[in-house]
Order: sequence, then C-alpha cells, then structure tokens
Amino acid sequence: MDRHIPFDALHNFRDLGGWTTTDGHRIRPGRLYRADSLGKLRTGTADWTRFLSLGIGTVVDLRYPWEIEARGRVPAHPSFTYHNLSIEHRPYDQAALTQDVAPGPYLAERYLEVAEDGTEEIARALHLITDAATTGIPLVFHCASGKDRTGLLAALILALLDVPRETVLEDFSLTELATPALLADWTTRQGQAPRWPAYGRAPAEVMDLFLTALTTRYGGVEDYVTKALGLDARKTSTTLRTHLLEQPGLPGADLTFRQAGDEDAPALVRLRDSAALWLLARGIDQWKPGEKDETHFRTRIREGEVWLAHHGNHLAGAYELWWDDPAAWGPRPPEAGYIHRLMTTPHTAPPGTGRTLLAHAESRITAHGRPYARLDCLSSNPRLRTYYEAAGYEVAGEQRAKQDGRGSPYAVTLLEKRLSP
Repeated sequence: MDRHIPFDALHNFRDLGGWTTTDGHRIRPGRLYRADSLGKLRTGTADWTRFLSLGIGTVVDLRYPWEIEARGRVPAHPSFTYHNLSIEHRPYDQAALTQDVAPGPYLAERYLEVAEDGTEEIARALHLITDAATTGIPLVFHCASGKDRTGLLAALILALLDVPRETVLEDFSLTELATPALLADWTTRQGQAPRWPAYGRAPAEVMDLFLTALTTRYGGVEDYVTKALGLDARKTSTTLRTHLLEQPGLPGADLTFRQAGDEDAPALVRLRDSAALWLLARGIDQWKPGEKDETHFRTRIREGEVWLAHHGNHLAGAYELWWDDPAAWGPRPPEAGYIHRLMTTPHTAPPGTGRTLLAHAESRITAHGRPYARLDCLSSNPRLRTYYEAAGYEVAGEQRAKQDGRGSPYAVTLLEKRLSP
C-alpha cells in the first residue's frame, strides 16, 4: 500500500493507519492523516472532492499565521472545524542554508526548539487528536511541506501509540518520496532552486537525533508529554490506543498475480523506494531510494518478466525474473531463472508474502523448463541470506566484484535452488 494518497496539488498527504505497534496491534486506517499545506486545495476541483470524501472532521494547521496569509488555508466547509496552532516560534530559512550544513544535526536541533517553544500549541493539538480519536471522526494535521512540524507531531503520536522507534523513523523518512515534487513547487514559486542541497529531504537520521535529544533532555516522549506539555501521558496514550488501534486480521484473500506492463513502472519505482526507506530506517544499508527508475523496470519488463502480487485491491509485492545474469553468475547455459528485487509492501503485505512471491517465481522458471532458481544478496546482509536458506536455497559461491553500472563493485553471496520438474 502506498501511504501517499494521490492528489494533484498535494504531494505529502498520508494515512498514519496501518503502522504496527510493539504488541502487534495496528493503527486503524482512515482515522488520522498527516499532510503538506491544505492551502493548496481549491473548491470545485477533483482534489477537493477527494479530500471531502475522506470524512475529515478536524483540520489542524501547524503553520505561522503569516504563512497562511501568504499561501492560504484550507477552504472553509461545514463538514470540518479548522484550528491554527502555530507550534514553531523561531523562524529559520532552510532554503538559504549553505551546503556545508548537515541536515541531521541541524534539523534535530530545530525540532528540539519547536518541542520546547511550542508546548502550549502541541498540547492543544494532542487534545484535539485524542478528542477526534474518541469520536471516531478522522483528523488531519499539516504544515507547509508536511515534513518538519508535521513530522514532529506525528512522531509524538506514534510513540504514544507504542509504535517501534524504527517505524517512527520510517514514517518520517517517507517524505523522501515527495521531495522531488515539493522541491519543484518551491523552485517554480521562487524562480530558482534553493541554495541548500538538503532542502525538502527527510533522512531518518533527523528524527533519530531528535528523539535521542528528547530522551536526554526529558527521559523520553512520555516524560516530555508529562513534564513539558503538562498532560497525563499515560491517560493520553491509553485513550489513543483504545480508540485508534485494532487487532490485525488474518489475510482476507489469497494473493493474485499479474505480469507487469510499462504502465506499472511508476508503481514499481514507488514500491522499491518504500522498501529502501524501510531498510534504511532499520540500519540495513542495502538499497537507496532513487537507484532504480522507470526506465530500469521497463527494461526488465521487456527483457524478462516482472510480476505484481495484489492482496485484494492493494499491491502487496513484486519481483523481477531474468533469464541470464552474467554480472553476478558469469556466462552460464540456459539452465536457470534469476530472481531479483523481491519486494513486499512494508507493514501491509499479508504474512508469508515473500515466500509466496518466491514460489510463484519458481513456478515460472519451471514453466520455462529450467531446473534452477538463482538469486544473490549482499554478502554484508546475513539476515537475508538466512531467509533464503530457510526457503530451500543453498550457497553456490560468492561474487566479490559485482558491477551494476552505477558505482563501485560490491560483494554478493550467490544462492540457488534445484527445482522439481
């Protein structure tokens, strides 16, 4: 599931539903949203119809009043109430920063300032969110880009819901998928690109450093909510968990597969970038967002096979199937199919989706009369190697200098499985 809800004018409108807590509960979809500026919405448009269809009853705008004066606010409508809670008290100009400013430490310091300056407004925002949770009517909160002020408030909410820290970092970093569009909007509006290369970026390190600083200063999110905001953190957490969490159900339908066409390339790029952010938020340096573009997937669709798996109406995963792989395996006779980019949608794919994808790929290889399924994984990723070995793959060697045409050689472990005819 792509967490970004598609709008024409908005680029970072996301559902917080679907994230899983440490005790296995799940945030109910369709109840709590985060977004970039809703001042970009216009009545009488498809965007406006889509927004109203979400049934939102409360809009919390975290921007300065002068931002609202300059850029507008969400159009008034009887279906929701609007609140302006400007949580940031010390303005700073990210676009004007110089390239030597590292985004992690700099933004984490600004977030800590916001957390300390905006206590009254943040407390009020949490009151509104708990009230909305109790009524069951959806709420959305937003700032300008949906990254900094919105990201801070989202992190507090997720922590109070007992969502794991790495998931909080991942939620923050998903703005990276919207960065190109946000940057294009800013450049069009200003007539030039921002000076700071990190403008619009949301590396997980920023949120990691902020949460560490909050823990050092206060003892953690709950202590911050109690000591700085003056709220009963336990009561707030209990209310949010009671009304926003659900037990994840068992898969309601089997996975269905279809072969990808050129029109699926954007969805495949999005899926891979989402998976890359999931890995990075957990300290697994294997994939980076933006490494594979639509041209890559269209090439793989043309030269091999790419398959999509759906669970109901939602994309659950995908994989590439190649008929040779000289970069990793060298020249070989036509005896194998080579599985690449086995991807599942983080947090929302049914249990066992990865194994089901593997089994489907193996069936395709068998259908082509080839007796081996082969794949590779980074030699520095033992967890993935263990996963494939548990699925029946055996180590067949190592390629210490695999080339993909994009950078330095890297080492991969080669694995293969003998297939039954």
